[in-house]
Amino acid sequence: MLKNFIKKSLLLLIIISLSHLVFSQTADSTKVPGYFGGAVTITNKGISMVPNLSLGKPAAIFDLSMGKRKLSFEPSLRFALEGKPWSFLFWWRYKLLQTDKFRINLGAHPALSFKTYSFLIDGVTEEHMVVRRYLAGELAPSYFLNKDISIGTYLLYSYGIEKELTKNNTMISVRGSFSNIRISDQLYMRFNAQVYYLNMDNIDGSYINSTLTFARRNFPVSVSAMINQPIKTNIAAGNEFLWNVSLTYSFNKEYLEK
Repeated sequence: MLKNFIKKSLLLLIIISLSHLVFSQTADSTKVPGYFGGAVTITNKGISMVPNLSLGKPAAIFDLSMGKRKLSFEPSLRFALEGKPWSFLFWWRYKLLQTDKFRINLGAHPALSFKTYSFLIDGVTEEHMVVRRYLAGELAPSYFLNKDISIGTYLLYSYGIEKELTKNNTMISVRGSFSNIRISDQLYMRFNAQVYYLNMDNIDGSYINSTLTFARRNFPVSVSAMINQPIKTNIAAGNEFLWNVSLTYSFNKEYLEK
């Protein structure tokens, strides 16, 4: 039953992707370039900033992005390395405002979270995977001090559909990004940091999160390390220091309809 559910979810993802591309082709007669890109990441520990959604063991993450003009479809498919699904997020994002200095992005997604539980059935312990559903929206304004340095805020709200889930999850953060820190002519670093507040059905906590990435110019593979440190929290699953190291392969292509 679970395999059929996963197959149907992936089929829905493909249909949505194709319908978006078809819509772009029929609606746009100005030959504006579209794009298709993504990244494949292998990490030693799957971490989520919503603590109860963390995997806590090695994971593979497939991030895709496709779109044209201001609208993009950005699914994120996450798996444990042994092949079991971790979570699927089907993001739609819209660039509400884009200037040299100021940007505002909006986003929304349905999401599926997968977790394996042990059940005692007729005296025998069996493992079964349970699928849980979320709906979420985001608002992300940012200000660019220059082309490589930006500051901003981020608001994320998600709603758990199943009755046993936390219903109202709100995250508010203040962010800073340094995207081109020169090491040599070919090597550079990216540094992203944020302080965020998380509220889950009136249980809350505050955290510091930062990611340092090492990359080479015109080379698709990068290495990054992330840490997540609680400042003060009442969230039981979010009271420990977390870290991971990741290897990422990125690609990006533009296309023009004939």
